[in-house]
Amino acid sequence: MDANNLTKEYSNGEVTIVWQSSKCIHAAQCVKNNPAVFKPKEKPWIIPENSTTEAIVETVKKCPSGALTYYLKS
Repeated sequence: MDANNLTKEYSNGEVTIVWQSSKCIHAAQCVKNNPAVFKPKEKPWIIPENSTTEAIVETVKKCPSGALTYYLKS
């Protein structure tokens, strides 16, 4: 497993956050915009249960690198 090219998914049952390590530029916009969910010093570092789906979607949309994406449960 290449630590520089990981893709991980985190879900709260409504929305799934997809994080791609190879795209992440560590701008920390996710942490600044939703610190309840994005906690880089913890494992797992994304805890989607700590926020609303709407707030998560808005935060993910602000990711400048595209490392964070999401999909909604259909």
